[in-house]
Parts: sequence; C-alpha cells; structure tokens
Amino acid sequence: MGTSVQVTPLCGVYNENPLSYLVSIDGFNFLVDCGWNDLFDPSLLQPLSRVASTIDAVLLSHSDTLHLGALPYAMKHFGLSAPVYATEPVNRLGLLTMYDQYLSRKQVTDFDLFTLDDIDSAFQNVIRLTYSQNYHLSGKGEGIVIAPHAAGHMLGGSIWKITKDGEEVIYAVDYNHRKERHLNGTVLQSFVRPAVLITDAYHALYTNQTARQQRDKEFLDTISKHLEVGGNVLLPVDPAGRVLELLLILEQHWSQRAFSFPIYFLTYVSSSTIEYVKSFLEWMSDSISKSFETSRDNAFRLRHVTLSINKNDLDNAPPGPKVVLASMASLESGFAREIFVDWANDPRNLVLFTETGQFGTLARMLQSAPPPKFVKVTMSKRVPLAGEELIAYEEEQNRLKREEALRLSLVKEEETKASHGSDDNTSDLMVIDTKTTHDVVSSHGPAYKDILIDGFVPPSSSIAPMFPFYDNTSEWSDFGEVINPDDYVIKDEDMDRGALHTGGDVDGRLDEATASLMLDTRPSKVISNELIVTVNCSLVKMDYEGCSDGRSIKSMIAHVSPLKLVLVHAIAEATEHLKQHCLNNICPHVYAPQIEETVDVTSDLCAYKVQLSEKLMSNVIFKKLEDSEVAWVDSEVGKTESNKRSLLPMSSAASPHKSVLVGDLKIADFKQFLSSKGVQVEFAGGGALRCGEYVTLRKVGPTGQKGGASGPQQILIEGPLCEDYYKIRDYLYSQFYLL
Repeated sequence: MGTSVQVTPLCGVYNENPLSYLVSIDGFNFLVDCGWNDLFDPSLLQPLSRVASTIDAVLLSHSDTLHLGALPYAMKHFGLSAPVYATEPVNRLGLLTMYDQYLSRKQVTDFDLFTLDDIDSAFQNVIRLTYSQNYHLSGKGEGIVIAPHAAGHMLGGSIWKITKDGEEVIYAVDYNHRKERHLNGTVLQSFVRPAVLITDAYHALYTNQTARQQRDKEFLDTISKHLEVGGNVLLPVDPAGRVLELLLILEQHWSQRAFSFPIYFLTYVSSSTIEYVKSFLEWMSDSISKSFETSRDNAFRLRHVTLSINKNDLDNAPPGPKVVLASMASLESGFAREIFVDWANDPRNLVLFTETGQFGTLARMLQSAPPPKFVKVTMSKRVPLAGEELIAYEEEQNRLKREEALRLSLVKEEETKASHGSDDNTSDLMVIDTKTTHDVVSSHGPAYKDILIDGFVPPSSSIAPMFPFYDNTSEWSDFGEVINPDDYVIKDEDMDRGALHTGGDVDGRLDEATASLMLDTRPSKVISNELIVTVNCSLVKMDYEGCSDGRSIKSMIAHVSPLKLVLVHAIAEATEHLKQHCLNNICPHVYAPQIEETVDVTSDLCAYKVQLSEKLMSNVIFKKLEDSEVAWVDSEVGKTESNKRSLLPMSSAASPHKSVLVGDLKIADFKQFLSSKGVQVEFAGGGALRCGEYVTLRKVGPTGQKGGASGPQQILIEGPLCEDYYKIRDYLYSQFYLL
C-alpha cells in the first residue's frame, strides 16, 4: 500500500465554524490550522483538547482569527507544544491580529482566555518558510517534506503541500485564482494528480457574475455617493488581512480624483500593520514588485489614509464626511462596534460590509434580508477606578501581597529545613556560648563591645553555626566557569519587548502609543448598558472576500484531478452540492467527514524504494524541464549484493516507445506566444483557439469531454494540411519537452 493518510476534522465541517483539522501521515500528526471565531466560544475547541498532546506539527494557512485564533489558547490550556510552521507574513500579521483581538476584548470585558504573554509565547518560535521552500522534517517525521505555496487570499496565505514517498497531500482552503491589486492568484492549478486534496466548499453555491473593474466601480461609486451628501462611511474590517486590498483601492482612487474626504484606518495595531506590510513587497503581486524596482515607490506608503489606534483621533477630527476602516468585521468588539452605534441613526451614513459576517454576530444580523430596523446592542467600556472603589482595591491588593509574601517565606523556610536535614553525629557540632562577648580596643578611642554572635541561636537541626549558605554548583574547567552560550543570546521575544519603547519600525512589533495601551496597569472596571439602536443608515454588502466562486472551484478541482478528495468548511447544502458534482464528474473517491470522524484516504497505489545502478545512470540523457531534469529510462528490476531492489540496464534491447510530450500548456499563454510570432489568433467558442484563417486548437480530456475530465489532457489541432497547420504544430511542439 501507499503512504498512510487519515483526516479527522476537529472543527469547521458542515458549518461556518473556524477551521481546524488533524491530518495523519504514516503516524505523524499535523494540525492544519488552529482557528477560532470572534465569539471565542471554548466549546468549539473540545475536539482539539482531546488530541492536542498527540500533535507533532502545526501548519497555519492564513493570518486571520478563523485560521489561527485558537493557537495561544491551545498552547496555554491544552498543552500544545508542537513546532508551528507558517510564512513570515502569516506569522507577523497573525500576531498583530491576535493583539488587536485581545486589546479590543480587554477594553469591554474581563477577558481572561489568554493574555498578551500567551500570544507572544505562541508566535515567538514559529518556523517561517518562504513560498515553494521544501522543509524536510526530522525525527518522527523523517521522510516528510512540507512546503507552502501561494493561496492568493491574504498576504502570505498558503496552500500546504505535504510529500511522503512521492505521494502528495494538498491542503487548499480559501484560495483565489484571480489576480488582485496586492496579490497574485493561487498556484493550485500547478498541482496535478495529488494523492489527496483537502479543500473547502464554502463558496460552492456562489457564482460571481461581476468583473473586478465593475465591482470596484460600484464600490467606489457607493462610497462617493454617501460622502457627497454629507454622510460618513464605515467599513468593518479585519485588522491585517483583506483590509490591505481595500486600502489600496481607496488610496489609488483618492489619488486619481484628488478627494479631500479623510480616510482613517482605525485598529489597535494599524501603524504596526502598515509598517510590516511595507517590508513584505516580495510576497505581493508582480505589479507592486515591479513598481518598487523601477521607481522605488512603495504601494503601502499611504498618503491619503490616516493611521489611528485611538477613537479619540476620530472624535477630535474636523467635522465633515469621512471614511473609516475599523476592526472588527464581525462588529462583536473593537472600534467598528462603537462607530456603528454612533452613526446608525443618520440616514446619510453608510455601513459597507466587504465579507459575510460570522454566524451569530451583529454583522451577520445586519446583513440579513430584510435588514433589521432596530437592534439591541450591549455597549461596554473600561473606566479607571476612583474614590472608595480605588481605596478598597488598593487595600485588597496590599492584603494579597502580604499573604503572598508570608506564603513565600514559609515555603523558603521549609525548603531550608529540608536542604539542611539533621545530622546524627551531633558530637562534632561546635558549641558556642551565646552570652560571651569580646572587648575590642580601637586605636581611635576607648574599648567598645563588638557583639559577634549575640542573639543568634543555631537551630538544633543545623550542622554548622552559620547563616544559611547556598553552594555554587557551577561547573569549572581549566579555563574557568563553564557557561551555557544560550543564556547570553538576546532572544527574539526580548528584542520585541524592547521594541515596545522604540517605535513601530519593521524590527519592532508596536509603536509607542499601542504599547502604552498594552502596558496600562491602572486599576479599572468594566461598565455595561444595553441600547436599542435604530438602524436608519444604509447597509450594503459587497464581495471583497478574495476567494474563488463555485464555478472556479469546480474548474480548479477538475484541473488538479486528485485521486481522493476531502471536503471541509461549508454549510451542509454547499458541501453536498460540491460532493455530488465531484463524484459525477471528477473523482470517484470524495469524502465529507463529520467532526471527529476519521476518514482513511490512504492511496491505493503501491510505492517501492529502488536504487538506480551506476551502470544504468551512465547511459541516461537528461533534459532540462524548468527547475527539474527529466529522462526516459528503460530498465528492469533486480537486486544488489545487499539484497536491495535496484533498477538495472535491460538485458535485451528495449522495444521502442511512443513519443511523450512533457509540460503543461496554458491556452492563454500560448495565445500570447503565437501573437508574438505574428500569427493572428483569437478565442473561439468552447475555449478553442482560432489560429489564422483555417487552424483551430483546443484542449480535451481523455473521454473527449472539453476542459475538465480527470486524467491527462490532449490537445487537438483541427484544420486542412497546409502551411499554417504545420507552422502552428511546430510552435505547439516547442512548448513541450519531447522524450
């Protein structure tokens, strides 16, 4: 049998809950994503708590709460201690996302599920990888290779490829095939025939009918219409994910139109987020990278956006229409919730949602059809203690400190007694007369009494008449004391804490203003009141989630054509719809497991390890294929002197084989190639390519179905045998490697 693969969902199947899945490869357990939602419901993490101690590695795909929000909690409460792997942007922006979540919650509740230290501890040792970097695991994971690849959904967002013995397991959720302003599209289509594909069906029922240019025009026109009548615009956003695309759209439009309406990006980590993003240009789209290379212009040097971490900046701003992008997108906490309550009653104002709200949140309620006219909102805020409350608090803290000091002294006394146990041989104890004093004559004056040991009575258990003494157990060599170099290395977390006082550059984590919020230890309390909010403002939802729609998902899966398919993260209707489509058209082995249901997706293929003999390889001619080399080999299986399988040269002449064309032709790229050669070319119906006047080229599957049947695809050239036909055929052959 092939590599053993089992998949067990821990959260996020047949619903919209956060993503968390256990993938076992030959007994090595991967936790793929460790998400939570903005409600922070601990009951969602119960399945994870039961397997946390068995996890060998954690893979994070995106930087938002739904994909990594539970990581600090799991490490603190479940004992999750496995190494974590992510790209650099996912690590940094995920850290800032969790900072913003904590600070937003701490301002309105006595939030105690995790602390800032827990967040730092969870992210400080993340192993950071670049796209397409093959990382070879060791120890229990010997022979397993992991690599992140671009997902196209968020900055640094990843599709994970796990390889063992030549078999690939692909984890691809929340990917986007479309190129955007700040991101290239996904590379999922570059994988063909993996053993297992784990993907989501979240948008399987949604079809996007609007081109990007038209969508952006509607987005900007809607905002402009409300600003021009004196209204304000609120965009509830995530702290460091999809908001980057929205900032670029607004920044470019304001530059082109020379608008004077102010734009505010308001989160607890807005300044730090943009500073980090400025240093991640190599992770962005080709257009942004080329622009920086040619003009040194950083796309995220925002000239029309004010970065703010305090709502007072907004309250003190000059009166007039404004655009505010504020966290959180769910409206469950953060500045966006406060601003919504302040602006909801004015019909000139607009609340523009750019993603579907999480289930059970205020944002989801406002996105319902028809939207509610009134909503009940609990508003809370943290205020400093004063007067009698402050006095009572300080007295209680002093009492607790005294009790703690007493407890520590008792513990220390017990430890001292235990370390200096009684000695049976008491005859050797030095007897000291505690009543004896000695006269010491000073040259500077009369004699005085120097009390040497008066008042010190050695306890009966002591072995020497002396104060407690702790021996230095350090090791010594001929060169002095033996030290551990690690004790003198400045750790990342120490540097990060020092950066709290030095500003928010790319080497630090937060600017001083944000740090002051985190380090504010003044005694305070949370006060709450319920409000009935009248919703007179406009409520609009537009799709800026940055994910492929249902039609594209089906096309992608058909192109990848996995041997086995596992569907996760979608409501039941979407999951079943995509499952039936794939069973009927793409793959005979499709699974959609329930929570904690393990499905065995072990490959039916057999894999064997063989040695390539030197005699065989000396006659093989390799040809360069992108980053690899390929060759056709005729051999027979034999055994070496050590009784291991080996490929040996044929004992008799090998029969000739049919020519094999190696490569992956993209029709759109071939169209550009032909145009560069002076051939008149255009797309015809059904995805065919009309080349010149007589020749047509099209891709077909092995069964003759156009486009997407599983298995290797064929390319047909149709037309009369003329000069154009042979010229197009030669151009086509040049796109492949002939073996």
